[in-house]
Amino acid sequence: MSRQERISIITVSLNNEAGLQKTLQSIAQQGDAEYQLIVIDGGSVDGSRAVIDTFSHLIAYWVSEPDQGIYHAMNKGIAQATGDYCLFLNAGDWLVENSLANAAKECTGEDIVYFGCYRSYSDGRVEEQSYPSRLTMRSFFKRTIGHQSTFIKRDLFRQYGTYNESFQLHADYDFWLKTIIIHRASCKYIDRFLCYYDMGGRSSQQSEQSQLEIERVLASYLPIRVLDDYQYWFDREQEMEVLWWYQSKPMLYRVLVFFFNIIRRVIRYVPRQSR
Repeated sequence: MSRQERISIITVSLNNEAGLQKTLQSIAQQGDAEYQLIVIDGGSVDGSRAVIDTFSHLIAYWVSEPDQGIYHAMNKGIAQATGDYCLFLNAGDWLVENSLANAAKECTGEDIVYFGCYRSYSDGRVEEQSYPSRLTMRSFFKRTIGHQSTFIKRDLFRQYGTYNESFQLHADYDFWLKTIIIHRASCKYIDRFLCYYDMGGRSSQQSEQSQLEIERVLASYLPIRVLDDYQYWFDREQEMEVLWWYQSKPMLYRVLVFFFNIIRRVIRYVPRQSR
């Protein structure tokens, strides 16, 4: 890998032939962008090996063998990375056309450089996902930034360790809290879209296991009294977001206010009648 290749792209996959094809194809179409491509396959038994062979001319390192989960696979990729920054683009995610070279130019020494991403759903829907330009604990309370749209300086893994493999779904979330919130890693947000995020993955699904793991990550960094306060204000913010949405629909908002006033008058009237 030449000194110009400052980006190591790590792609992990397991029995996702179509997703791996889409991911590697998007990397192949990045024009003159320079990168080190690492593919960590978990011992797939579908056609993934044939896909790897097709793109072997682009791949600096690959392995196909059983692993202990997605973050174990990512850690194996980190061990092979030689770039200044790592980008984790899982099978099924894909880069915006001609985005990589310009994105790499934005990596100018910051610990973390993050971009917006598109959320891609199985029904064909695509949603834009942007992030705050300033990251605080409020930014990360039950929220996160896009793992697949973030360049992470490789030195951070040497300094603070790789992904905690005891977390099955949200070890990247744990890594953000450890590096950005606790150790104040430097961050830069670029308000452009880097990639499409496949929303079919396990970590993107709302489930009891996912919520419990997020709470376990939070509890490992914040005392319960602080968590209670954050939960209170998080709930209030959710309520306000609903109100703000209604206020953005003037006609609907006026109708709701009209009926609210009627109900309020009825409630006030009923006690007087019952005396």
